[in-house]
Amino acid sequence: MPDLVPDAGLDDRDTVAVSTLGRGIDAGTVGASPSPSTLRRAILVNLRQRGPMSPDGLATHLGASRTGVLQQLHALEQAGLVAHSIERHGVGRPRHLYDVTPEAQDLFPADYDGFAAAILDAIESVGGQDLVEEVFAARRRQLGARLRKRLGERVARTASLADRVRELAVIQDGAGYLAEAVVGTDGTIRLREHNCAIFHLARASQACCAAELALFGEVLGADVVRETHIAAGDRSCTYRVEPRAGD
Repeated sequence: MPDLVPDAGLDDRDTVAVSTLGRGIDAGTVGASPSPSTLRRAILVNLRQRGPMSPDGLATHLGASRTGVLQQLHALEQAGLVAHSIERHGVGRPRHLYDVTPEAQDLFPADYDGFAAAILDAIESVGGQDLVEEVFAARRRQLGARLRKRLGERVARTASLADRVRELAVIQDGAGYLAEAVVGTDGTIRLREHNCAIFHLARASQACCAAELALFGEVLGADVVRETHIAAGDRSCTYRVEPRAGD
């Protein structure tokens, strides 16, 4: 789970399914006060499962102190992961009810890779590999239009090929590819991606990587050759970029 609460420690090592974290923390199973990070995760899980709850209700259910629960609720609220509303009933003090926000969704398990792979299988079952390639070609055209627009906004039309590759690396890095542009002392230009943001899909279909290779050539207006390939077991996807003959 990513550390989205500054200084309060949603430990990024805790990548196990968050849905398991709300169990085994109640008063009957815990001999000592839970750690702040454990309590915080348990609060998120219980709010997700049970809906809005008061600090008192959470404290009772989790076997934790009300003070400790309030501290973690405030930290989660500051991070935008929970929000509270006020419920008025009778003549007593109004009750604060806390619930998870839509922003908390990213902390819970997802299966985007599995879903994408299943969609790919379904496409192939309908129209075979030809249809798969048509789909990726259409996606390449969509991405190409967006990339050309962003490159046009960020670098001058007269920019060198190296500068265009540098800007493309910035865009790819922002998309999660840990990308960088490397210009050698001999002038050789390379785009290197240290992470594959669609690794499982790329392993399932060569059409993904073929589309990316073609995409880079189109948006850069250059010849692009893949030298290393994460899906083939290399540490990075490395592309050598060269001006097209006659340019």
